[in-house]
Amino acid sequence: MSSLPINPPQRLLMGPGPVNADPRVLRAMSAQLVGQYDPAMTAYMNETMELYRGVFRTTNEATLLIDGTSRAGIEAAMVSLLQPGDRVLVPVFGRFGHLLREIAERSGAEVHVIEREWGTVFTPAELEKAIIETKPKLVAIVHGDTSTTLAQPLDELGAICAKHGALLYADVTASLGGNTFELDAWGIDVATAGLQKCLGGPSGSSPITLSQAAVDVVNSRKSIEAGIRSEGDEVVAHPIRSNYFDLSQILDYWGPKRLNHHTEATTMLYGARECARLLVDEGMDVAVERHRLHGSAMVEGLRSMGLAIFGDQSVRMNNVVGVTIPDGIDGDSARSTLLNDFGIEIGTSFGPLAGKVWRIGTMGYNARRDTVLLTLAALEQVLRRGGVKVTAGSGVGAALDLYESEASDSETAAV
Repeated sequence: MSSLPINPPQRLLMGPGPVNADPRVLRAMSAQLVGQYDPAMTAYMNETMELYRGVFRTTNEATLLIDGTSRAGIEAAMVSLLQPGDRVLVPVFGRFGHLLREIAERSGAEVHVIEREWGTVFTPAELEKAIIETKPKLVAIVHGDTSTTLAQPLDELGAICAKHGALLYADVTASLGGNTFELDAWGIDVATAGLQKCLGGPSGSSPITLSQAAVDVVNSRKSIEAGIRSEGDEVVAHPIRSNYFDLSQILDYWGPKRLNHHTEATTMLYGARECARLLVDEGMDVAVERHRLHGSAMVEGLRSMGLAIFGDQSVRMNNVVGVTIPDGIDGDSARSTLLNDFGIEIGTSFGPLAGKVWRIGTMGYNARRDTVLLTLAALEQVLRRGGVKVTAGSGVGAALDLYESEASDSETAAV
């Protein structure tokens, strides 16, 4: 029996990620393969590194891709920086802080955790107090946690970590490209991301950048594998515990040595390069403003339909909003109706928010006016048929009002 070609249904992905990939990214990924040491390929690798310096807002030489989903980048950072027994502080304000804790524990680290109620974030004073008490080698924190839709302010944390002798790692998977992020200016040592959210691509490649201080820690554990080891290469007593995620060898693979480590995921590199090229071409500040505008329109539309917005809105991510599911509505059934009748996907949540909150995204290629208006119009119909009293057209009308107001303000400012 022969199988049929892949023919996925038409979907508008308006959840917390993944989102629909930009067609230009998909076209880039259809290009033919070349050998991993072909001059064309190594040139694409170098171009990708430079483009992601622009995306991360850094001059770090060590800016590259980890082959794998965003979690691969997290694991590469953790396992390469941490030796068994190293002390780590993980501030947790949502599901993905717990993921950092899990990976740090599996790396053999001594992990210290401070927690915040979901829907809130930490103050700089709270973070500094915990750093003073635990004296960590590494502080590992999520920037934007889609489980709560909030972004932890990081602009002061780098200086605090440097003051107390700790490296700072930030997981920016869900925030990079749609929210202000200044790696060098904020003093962040390591950051990792993914393509499937604000970068507008498919999951499968994880951009990463490391400061020189972080590179020095990684290289202190370098132990090149037998078979490619040269005479004089050191074999350390406590090498990085993962071969695949060994950043000391991956840095040499991407660097001038071109030391063989793995065969680069060429098609994913094409896609990752195009994601960064499009963002840099648009301008990072412009991309962040685009996400802010369409995210704000979504919020205003939801509020006008009488829905309660979850969490501290002073630190809401631009690209995703949490909505309290109205009384009398089965959250999963409503999501299924939205998907089956309108082809639109929104997300549910995890842990203490499971069954209580929907998460609606406006990110990447889907951070557009038409997607916002379509989602609000469709959700209104689902709610009305579910018995929720919603004024007809209120959500779309509020979003349109915001767009008109913002456009008027821009025109006035230009004058």
